[in-house]
Amino acid sequence: MLDISGAALAVARQRLGAHAADIEWYEADVTRFNAPHAFSLWHDRAVFHFLTAAEDRQHYVEVLHRTLVAGGHVIIAAFAPGGPARCSGLDIMQYDAATLMAALGPNFRLEEQQTETHLMPAGKEQGFGFFRLRKLSKHWTPSL
Repeated sequence: MLDISGAALAVARQRLGAHAADIEWYEADVTRFNAPHAFSLWHDRAVFHFLTAAEDRQHYVEVLHRTLVAGGHVIIAAFAPGGPARCSGLDIMQYDAATLMAALGPNFRLEEQQTETHLMPAGKEQGFGFFRLRKLSKHWTPSL
């Protein structure tokens, strides 16, 4: 599990109890993460949409390419178009399949997508997109 917040990691560890020993824990900024080995699954439960600077998105994609094995899966949850422009006081980006694929590049194939409308406690609706992709090859050249 990767998180920029040590406090969030501590809460997750506590919730998992004895099962926490089965998890690899990393405290780091995802845009600067240096994985000790490759992974076959990357699950982003709502981080990518907070990367509003093009440079940060590019670094994220570079880390994703370095970290994920060829044939590996990526699951990304992100705000959908038409949803809020901000979350928790922070600006966000909105993604549908086409904009997410453009951001990640041609080395990924969209395998599955779902949308969901989440009703906030205040009654506002938020659209989310969930995307499962597969990394196509090991070789990749950044577009910088």
